[in-house]
Amino acid sequence: MTLSDEDTPTTRALRALAHGDASVRLRAALAVGTDPATPCVTPLIERCAVEPEFPVREMLTWALTRHPSSATLPGLLGELRSERAQARSQALHTLSKIGDRRAWPALTRSLLTDADDEVARSAWRAAVVLVPDGEEQALAGALATQLGRGGRETQLSLSRVLIALGEASTPALHAATTDREPHVRRHALATEQLRRDPDAGFDFAIEEAKRIVALGTDDREE
Repeated sequence: MTLSDEDTPTTRALRALAHGDASVRLRAALAVGTDPATPCVTPLIERCAVEPEFPVREMLTWALTRHPSSATLPGLLGELRSERAQARSQALHTLSKIGDRRAWPALTRSLLTDADDEVARSAWRAAVVLVPDGEEQALAGALATQLGRGGRETQLSLSRVLIALGEASTPALHAATTDREPHVRRHALATEQLRRDPDAGFDFAIEEAKRIVALGTDDREE
């Protein structure tokens, strides 16, 4: 008899993951995470790819972190090749929460530059958690190619990740401040400003960067 043949609290919770009521799905994910079992991993990962509600997705991720990474990694890494953007994004988010550096080789440049902003942002956050010692500067160089991308939230996400990399991101950021594209220069300058003065806020840093670029000067040392 397989798990799907049995009528247990776990199987009932797994069936409830597809319920039409988001509150029922949330409680189901909580139940599966509270009493983790390896056969639950695949249904949890599959639900992550299609779950429309953010709080439920967060609970699904939490439930997956309750299982051994040896059980969750194969399925999550497989999701990184999915054609469904949410599947890639949520798998990356979950990998960042698990924090197992064995996932690092799967964080390819194609994921870091994914056309979908949510996927790219999830890849950036996962990368800064999983990057092995000594690879930080190379990662910063790859991330710097995305400077100037997207709207406020996407740019703020990238700035936070580059700042989290510490001094390893300095060469890439410094090079980007002289980029031929004004929007890249603005984002790089704003990131440097935010690193120097986190309390100033991202919006202020962007406006200051716009002023510097518009004037064609760099008075950061003043």
